[in-house]
Amino acid sequence: MGKKVVVGMSGGVDSSVAAYLLKKQGYDVVGVTMQIWQDEEEAAKEESGGCCGLTAVDDARRVAQALDIPYYVMNFKKEFKENVMDYFVEEYLQGRTPNPCIACNRYVKWESLLQRSLAIGAEYIATGHYARVDQLSNGRYALRMSATAAKDQTYALYNLTQYQLSHTMMPVGEYTKEEIRQIAEEMALPVAHKPDSQEICFIPDNDYAGFIDEAATGRVPGAGNFVTADGEIIGRHKGITHYTVGQRKGLNLALGHPVFVTEIRPETNEVVIGENEDVFTDTLTCTNLNFMSIEDLVEPMRVLGKIRYSHRGEMCLIERLDEKTVRCTFEKPVRAVTPGQAVVFYDGEFVLGGGTILG
Repeated sequence: MGKKVVVGMSGGVDSSVAAYLLKKQGYDVVGVTMQIWQDEEEAAKEESGGCCGLTAVDDARRVAQALDIPYYVMNFKKEFKENVMDYFVEEYLQGRTPNPCIACNRYVKWESLLQRSLAIGAEYIATGHYARVDQLSNGRYALRMSATAAKDQTYALYNLTQYQLSHTMMPVGEYTKEEIRQIAEEMALPVAHKPDSQEICFIPDNDYAGFIDEAATGRVPGAGNFVTADGEIIGRHKGITHYTVGQRKGLNLALGHPVFVTEIRPETNEVVIGENEDVFTDTLTCTNLNFMSIEDLVEPMRVLGKIRYSHRGEMCLIERLDEKTVRCTFEKPVRAVTPGQAVVFYDGEFVLGGGTILG
């Protein structure tokens, strides 16, 4: 029997095929679903299941039976609430737009699951992410973009540590989505045609503001002013948690032409409105840095910078401002640089590192 690998099984086709591929390669595979939902009734109501509803457990268990591997459900409710849900709420209250999947990957799926997996004798954890882990000639581990650019998920994984990467396998990264579904079909896995989950798993109805209102009762700032950059009041907004930089829809401002959110000011409870050109910039600063293919940024580098998951990326120059901050200057202006989101830097196919956007 080969080395023990714990596969995080979400009940979807990608993680199911990841488990199959590793078993085929001779590893001693154990399937685990992370129980992170807070309220079983809510989860039961959730029709699509998402990546962590009750249907995920049913589907993952059926796949584990089909593959003849041991399967467990591990409780990570506490870690998920503290590191993902509470963080999500706090960021919105501060006028920022968080990425809960990045926090979940770093602090729950890797930190917590890896600790427990090593404790039960596993040497690796594996997931169904479309990414690859390589050890570079300088000895460091780095994520490499997946074989299929359309599904590449390295952006949401930029924050993983060297230790975590050294104990991580991502077998799906070598395949396209079509190939993964084909393998699942050939193996008659029960989730071969299950659709991908899209929404944030703990907000299945996509009503972020409603979720925040409930989670932070009494702390959510109410209605305030829409203002121009120079302070002119042009209307009333519903509360800063309803908005994000670059937003055009749902503003209900009759100004005769499309306008956009350019800034959120939690200290004055104002949402700043501007024209389309105001949403573009060629510089940003970022903090909470994590470097992957290099140990640290010691001199300016020209890299590809992505400011959101769906962004194709733009070439930029990155340089240190101080110990905690990097400035990124894009060669072409980018749209809707959003505080709280991640900027991820690529050196060719490899993730160089990234950080949290300050502005």
